[in-house]
Amino acid sequence: MNTVLEAAGIRKAFRIPGHAPVEVLRGVDLSVRAGERVAIIGRSGAGKSTLLHILGGLLKPDAGRIVRSATTGFVFQAYHLMPELTVRENILLPVMANGGRRELREAGARADELMERAGIAGRAGHLPSELSGGECQRVAVARALVARPGIVLADEPTGNLDAMTGADILEMLSGLSGGETALVMVTHSSAAAAVCDRTLALSAGILAP
Repeated sequence: MNTVLEAAGIRKAFRIPGHAPVEVLRGVDLSVRAGERVAIIGRSGAGKSTLLHILGGLLKPDAGRIVRSATTGFVFQAYHLMPELTVRENILLPVMANGGRRELREAGARADELMERAGIAGRAGHLPSELSGGECQRVAVARALVARPGIVLADEPTGNLDAMTGADILEMLSGLSGGETALVMVTHSSAAAAVCDRTLALSAGILAP
């Protein structure tokens, strides 16, 4: 299979005035193939979210190299939905920001399909404030998938949810686009890690099996 994400020698330290730098990533290497599902586990503060943000280009590393050969979708633990937009508008937001009329028309059909799969088709015109936490996360997953990305990066996607709702979200993520979309998920949950093809642990700034 083709490699959709390659990271080598990723290093990152956080600097607080008056204190020594705190190095959270000390040379992380990661390769992800098309359609592969990878879980990254580790204690709180180990740098999992930092690594995910670097992999997605939301944060710059201090050193190292990242090659992405595919478009990227994001799923955040805190959802990050736009409060003034409806469910359908939130899902379409990645395409509304970058696509033309044709792309938006195609994405509209895709959004309707994803809402149906996620069980939120009846909430299409509602605002995030009118949704439960589980419904908000379903919207976030659909938003991540609407542009058919080559890889989805998910940051503790079940962390704020009850066990039953979390299981539904994991089913959505593990299915993705019929195996075409890769998944990298950071999580504390053994149940979440279990849906992935392999699990890596981040400890002392290094990623290892």
